Amino acid sequence: MEYRQLGASGLNVPVLSFGTATFGGGNEFFKAWGETQLDEAKRLINLCIDAGVNFFDTANVYSRGISEEILGNALEGIARDKVLISTKATFKMGDGPNDYGSSRLHLIKSCEDSLKRLQTDYIDIYHMHGFDGNTPVEETLHALEDLITSGKVRYIACSNFSGWHLMKSLSVSEKYGWAKYIAHQAYYSLLDREFEWELMPLGINQNVSTIVWSPLSSSRLSGKYRRDKPIPEDSRISKGGSHGPATNFERLYTIVDALDEVAEEVGKSVAQVALNWLLQRPTVANLVIGARNEEQLKQNLAAVGWNLTIDQVKKLDDASAVDPIYPYWHQRQDIKLNPLPKFY
Repeated sequence: MEYRQLGASGLNVPVLSFGTATFGGGNEFFKAWGETQLDEAKRLINLCIDAGVNFFDTANVYSRGISEEILGNALEGIARDKVLISTKATFKMGDGPNDYGSSRLHLIKSCEDSLKRLQTDYIDIYHMHGFDGNTPVEETLHALEDLITSGKVRYIACSNFSGWHLMKSLSVSEKYGWAKYIAHQAYYSLLDREFEWELMPLGINQNVSTIVWSPLSSSRLSGKYRRDKPIPEDSRISKGGSHGPATNFERLYTIVDALDEVAEEVGKSVAQVALNWLLQRPTVANLVIGARNEEQLKQNLAAVGWNLTIDQVKKLDDASAVDPIYPYWHQRQDIKLNPLPKFY
């Protein structure tokens, strides 16, 4: 398993982490992702560890804490210092006025609750699951600094931020000498390339690594979706558990056609090629892979240990290209002033 350094930190992480949003299935939305219970969770985690994947990602909001509870139980008997645990806070966890957001009150309670559910003394990477536009950034980052100082959190990261959210947060941390976000967990795939317009250049400039969530775009790039074939009934799209805007299926099929060509050339599956493409993009340090069963997990684990050629990457880039919105199309009129990330 390949390891990469995570942002401006000394932490090395495997290029794959196992996402546990499929654990529990606590409501209809998460049931569409999966309903993995404890015994199966233990088998999946052991498969990961055997493959060198010791990084496990969850969030308090996943099935309202059930995912964290199952992960904590499934890791029982495994030495704590042999695994990395990532969880998140910010989103709604109750009906009270302070049961959501990134306030000091909510974050400290959320962290304490997550520690109990995970049965651990500390969280390796604590993400702000989204930006809280109501709480001062200074309050959020000071609370996170206190959690680090207390030993309850090792590193902090963010998720689903816009460019100014992240840049302001980094600036506030620098101003006060507090810990900075070392990674941004973001939505990125061959089908969803908007991340490249601003967040990727920001990550390059500020040394913030990318942890990619939904790298197969809610299974759209799994190989199940084919031209002139019905949408699979067991898919997350059919069950209402998908993310992102409405799918442009013609564009999706064009991308899958290119994936098919490359997959045949390298002797891999469509999903494995789509994951490997991401691992060759600037700033990307880790992909959060999910699986409803052992076979899916084994397939995803086989996306590493090899690389696409530059020509194959370019073929996929061309098939998935999308016209940028303003101001990015305007900036690209003079790439000498605004150079693109070095993809090749």
